[in-house]
Amino acid sequence: MKNQTTYEFPLNERIRVFIRLEQLFQEFSHFSSGTTIPDKRAAINVLLDIMSIFRRNDLKSEILKELDRHAKVLNKYANIDNVDTSQLDAILKKLSETSKKLYATSGKIGIEIMESDLFQSIAQRSSIPGGTCSFDLPEFHFWLEQDEAVRLKDLEHWSSPFNEIRTAITLILDFIRNSNAPSEEVAQAGFFQIALDKNLPYQLIKVSIDNTLPCFAEISGGKHRCTIRFMVPSADEQRPTQSPEDIHFFLTRCLF
Repeated sequence: MKNQTTYEFPLNERIRVFIRLEQLFQEFSHFSSGTTIPDKRAAINVLLDIMSIFRRNDLKSEILKELDRHAKVLNKYANIDNVDTSQLDAILKKLSETSKKLYATSGKIGIEIMESDLFQSIAQRSSIPGGTCSFDLPEFHFWLEQDEAVRLKDLEHWSSPFNEIRTAITLILDFIRNSNAPSEEVAQAGFFQIALDKNLPYQLIKVSIDNTLPCFAEISGGKHRCTIRFMVPSADEQRPTQSPEDIHFFLTRCLF
């Protein structure tokens, strides 16, 4: 809702990586559409972050497992009364199509771009503050000075190996975020604790508060128990303090 701010807390490493990638893909789209050189520099930096995550994780395998798990869960609803079967069939079809496209991709995703001399040079210099200046990387400077049509075409080409992964992550996170209804809760003196049923596959905690409240949600814990503290930023730049007020908020325990 527009009048609320939502804080999310992933309950396992897989969902944590998916949400990080979701944010990076959104940033890449934003900066790619910008027409200035700083926009294109930012887009390349985000793409390097995406590539770094893919180097460290077997994401294709993880996502295929998730898509298969979601399909099995949804198939259980097929014979339940009052279920919109046409909508369910459409969702299952989308899951199946996305899985097939991912299965069809061979090798490690984005490997050719990761091994590109240009990207390796940019990655190496990016660890140095201001290390990608024109005198450091004249090839990168040359690319940045090309026409917008050329730069945009290249960015689309370089990011294309990740398109199916992005679609799959969006699909998975949408299912998880909408898997349960929120409950209205009260944090006494800014503190609230959640006990999660060990027999249910909780993936994510969502905390939504009125955006006029002068505090933010700090969530910690694990897959069985979580703690929520509503913190008030300090006016003198000291550490935030827990709110002494009772805070009304909406809590969603996301499944799947």
